Amino acid sequence: MSKKSDKFKELAENRVRKAIKLLKLIGNLANKTHYDYSSHDANKIISVLRNEVKNIETRFKSKNSTDDNDFKL
Repeated sequence: MSKKSDKFKELAENRVRKAIKLLKLIGNLANKTHYDYSSHDANKIISVLRNEVKNIETRFKSKNSTDDNDFKL
């Protein structure tokens, strides 16, 4: 395997693990015992996360796609 391939796998594994951990933490926000939020807030979070996953798909399919978006409720 090439060095680029090895580096990709190393970074991908670490970053995906971190992303999964952070997604689980976001999921914890759904606990109404600890947090108060509107359905609008929840839908906005879900929508932004779905859109970002779509952006990731696009970037893997196209070599020139970059997007840096910030999120605010």
